[in-house]
Amino acid sequence: MPDPASQIRLMLVEDVPQVAQYVRGLLNAQQAIKLVDVVTDGAHAAAQVQQLRPDVVIVDWLLQGRTKGRRVVESIRDGGLHIPVIALTVPQSPLDPDPAAGITAVISMPFSGFELVNVVNAVHRAASAGQATGQSRVVAVFAPKGGVGKTTIAFNLAVTLAVQGHRTCLVDACLQFGDLRSLLKVPGDAPSILDLPTDRIGETDLADVLWRDPSGIDILLAPPRVELAEMVNVRDVEKILSLLRRVYQVVVVDMPVALADVSLAILDATDTILQIVTYDSTTIRNTLAVADAFRAIGYGAGKVRYLVNRADSAGGISPEDLARALGRAPDYTIISDGKLVMQSNNEGVPFVLASPDAQVSRDLARVATMLVESPAPAATRR
Repeated sequence: MPDPASQIRLMLVEDVPQVAQYVRGLLNAQQAIKLVDVVTDGAHAAAQVQQLRPDVVIVDWLLQGRTKGRRVVESIRDGGLHIPVIALTVPQSPLDPDPAAGITAVISMPFSGFELVNVVNAVHRAASAGQATGQSRVVAVFAPKGGVGKTTIAFNLAVTLAVQGHRTCLVDACLQFGDLRSLLKVPGDAPSILDLPTDRIGETDLADVLWRDPSGIDILLAPPRVELAEMVNVRDVEKILSLLRRVYQVVVVDMPVALADVSLAILDATDTILQIVTYDSTTIRNTLAVADAFRAIGYGAGKVRYLVNRADSAGGISPEDLARALGRAPDYTIISDGKLVMQSNNEGVPFVLASPDAQVSRDLARVATMLVESPAPAATRR
């Protein structure tokens, strides 16, 4: 099954039910393209594109309603999202592609499923190539053992990325205990991931649910109670991450320690796993065990980046011993600053804003810069 992050999200603007059903039937036979919506009124098409952020839109050039296909294409073009549009027509009304007018490609009825998939794939590949430098990045901050500073790093990393000019969202995937809720002293009645709709998730839904932190980042919180974590499933997180990619430049996910179905679905959909390591024998042992699991899953070595937290507190383990145990040198290091970090955490503020000139803040700023500037590894499929 394709990685949900790699599926092409397609929207169809079509007011003839028979044509819409024909397209649905063709797409049901494959998994690379997901039909996210069928808009039956052209007047609503541009708003739905803004909300759902599909990868490709097909517009019936011969719409029968008051808003014609030409106007729909113009409104999508003028929306500024640079989403490729395929115009659907018939041989009796020939049409040529016209990128300047917003028509990326043309497909004429009747067409086969093979033709439809090929056209959608082609325009999506071309659009992705042209926008490669602006693609989003999803970073999962993970550790196979508690107490290593994972949540603190995830929060401060997200804030640092926002300060550096990236539109950033932080996701609390510690669904049972909601570590970020505790760290940020969020009210118990604040919205959480459970408040998102279970059928379709749009950008307006996110705006209603995300917690706006005083630091300037948006946060998708975990459920407020332990037992509610069971209500979040794999399909939910796949849909959420897919949409967040289209709204934010960087998505930082604070991961739980355990590797269960939901957490593995998140890791599958991320570009980079930022794994936190400390000079602690138990942490190192668990890190090696997880490395074996990641190799068995099929994650490439480039997907995992090691960050040594409290790098100046070796505890009798040398940097050479750590590198030898990991099989490679760690990618990043951050020094310890217990007084600053603890005080900031107790106050619910990021240490990178409380003391931006501190060495620990400068270390994390360097990590943030390197993460977004380095190329993302190819998508991994399980």
